[in-house]
Amino acid sequence: MYIHPKLRAFEKQLDALFHEIDNILEDHWGDCFPLHPNRPKRGATDNPEMDGLFEIAPDFTAGLSSEHGRGYIVSFRVATLDKVPYEQFEGFMAEAAKLLQQKLPDYFPDRKLEVVRDGKRFKIIGDFSLGET
Repeated sequence: MYIHPKLRAFEKQLDALFHEIDNILEDHWGDCFPLHPNRPKRGATDNPEMDGLFEIAPDFTAGLSSEHGRGYIVSFRVATLDKVPYEQFEGFMAEAAKLLQQKLPDYFPDRKLEVVRDGKRFKIIGDFSLGET
């Protein structure tokens, strides 16, 4: 499947941002729940989404049923068999959203992007243009 080079570059930068957020969350709370038995320990893979307690990743959505429209949903999961209390899960997600909002300008200084609540999840919305072609 063809992916425009500017989109590929944008998503590579977005992945780097999410990897940084994953590492921060792992540093703060990575040992607060036992890891799922089938989940590799933190640092065991080349992709922080695939190891450690937290899995945080951007998932593009056209936003057809959203009041905010298109954007990148913040996909968030705690990889444990233990029951994570709702309030604690919400706290993890809120912290991730706050960190994303703080660091978006560092990764995308020339774009107006923001993190908003969209239903039960957070979403990155704003300028996803690819510029001049």
